[in-house]
Amino acid sequence: MKAVNATVIIHTVQQFVTHASRLPYVLAVALFFLGAGPTAAQESGSLELVDPEVFRACGDPRNLPFSNEKGEGFENKLAELFAAKLGKKLRYTYFPQATGFVRQTLGAHHCDVIMGFPQGDDLAQGTVPYYRTSYALVFKPGTGLEGVVSLNDPKLKDKRIGLVAGTPPSTNMAINGLMSHAKPYPLMIDTRLDSSAQAMIDDLTRGDIDCGILWGPMAGYYALRTTPPLALTSLVKETSGPPMIYRIGMAVRQSDQEFKRVLNKLIADNQEEINKLLISYGVPLLDEANAPITADNLSQKP
Repeated sequence: MKAVNATVIIHTVQQFVTHASRLPYVLAVALFFLGAGPTAAQESGSLELVDPEVFRACGDPRNLPFSNEKGEGFENKLAELFAAKLGKKLRYTYFPQATGFVRQTLGAHHCDVIMGFPQGDDLAQGTVPYYRTSYALVFKPGTGLEGVVSLNDPKLKDKRIGLVAGTPPSTNMAINGLMSHAKPYPLMIDTRLDSSAQAMIDDLTRGDIDCGILWGPMAGYYALRTTPPLALTSLVKETSGPPMIYRIGMAVRQSDQEFKRVLNKLIADNQEEINKLLISYGVPLLDEANAPITADNLSQKP
């Protein structure tokens, strides 16, 4: 056993034990003081996790196409895939994805990974991205909006446009003088009770608005499932205002370095299968040149 002051050992273990959710770290400390070298469990990041036998994902209970309590979203399916690859059981913790989501789920150690997280957000530690997409314009086919890839397109000047208030397209619409005909939908809602995206799509199909601007995965999902199907174009040519294109990865706690590496490897090893899953949900995937990634060119990487 290493020659370490007994008081130091006792104090260190007590600090860990005071937080029940961090009990797995007690084992890591004990192994260190006993002189044990790195194990396979340590290298896989399992000692960072509350339950190394379970893939514990965080999700929204009612936020398709991402996740729901029935496990029908693409983030649910991706969690199933990763759990199977790791030989673990899958368990979900659900909480409405609004203010406090990261703190109440990942931060509270109720789960270990958020399955969809924008690159650059500093509320948690992000993995490498597994898809790249943009906000999109959704409209009825044949209404003359095909080919619109920027909000400065003259075709939009007299259109009634739906948008989710407070999202990046709001600023771009204001810059281009489109707010006078805009219909806003709330950003902060309890997704268990309401859906701004569904409300916008309902208004579009009724003709109350001419088009809508939605986050790409939501735009693609609803466009596919509306009868008749709606059309969409990705807004990839914006020259002013906030960016419309984002990379999405997963998120873990800042301390979970090994688990992040495990997820990064899973993403790299399974990118084509991930792409197929996303495309099946209508997600408008983009490569680094902003060209669409489709079922016909799945060998390309987002």
